[in-house]
Amino acid sequence: MTEQQIASIQIAAIIPAAGVGKRMQANIPKQYLTINQISILEHTIRKLSQITNITQIVVVVSESDPFIKQLQTQLPAQVKLVTGGAERVYSVLAGLRSLDSERFQWCLVHDAARPCVLAEDIEKLIQSCLSCNVGGILATQVRDTMKRQLVNPHHNVAVIEKTENRDGLWHALTPQMFKTHELIAAIELGLAENKAITDEASAMELTNAEIRLIEGDASNIKITRASDLALAEYFLNRE
Repeated sequence: MTEQQIASIQIAAIIPAAGVGKRMQANIPKQYLTINQISILEHTIRKLSQITNITQIVVVVSESDPFIKQLQTQLPAQVKLVTGGAERVYSVLAGLRSLDSERFQWCLVHDAARPCVLAEDIEKLIQSCLSCNVGGILATQVRDTMKRQLVNPHHNVAVIEKTENRDGLWHALTPQMFKTHELIAAIELGLAENKAITDEASAMELTNAEIRLIEGDASNIKITRASDLALAEYFLNRE
């Protein structure tokens, strides 16, 4: 596919944002916590809206979300709100089903709590997937020694069972990009077979699809705990 053909393709981005972020231990969902007076969700939306190929952004929120209404007037025109489900996979599927799959034959899914993703990494992911006509994800290679925890009901603390070989291991990040109809079919298959779907790639793996690993910057952290906020602020300010 030529650069001109790639530039003409419209891509939809889906942001599952229906979670409550229990590990953050905040009184509001983590996507509405602020960094530099701007919510994490808005930072993430702004990052995706910089990408020329992304012409629709679907934000999937909880049916009982009281916070999104306060942001609606500040969101870019290409943002569409969709009601999600009790778990991330159901929210992603709701977002996918809301798309015009003829117009948006490709989609990418990005965590609401990853506002530090670099625009150039998103562009690299899109270029790689479209030029090779296969799906892919942003990821980073595992650098640390990996330990497996011993599963023992008699221990009330984590105990090492063994050291795992880290060769060939990667940390899966987002965005993750796939053909829209293929991702819908893979998620539906996984749910029908009661498989664990932890990200979009895990659903696509059930279909034996080829999935590219595109190395991204380590600053693409997922804000999960309170201590992550300061690091995310540092990365955003550095940009």
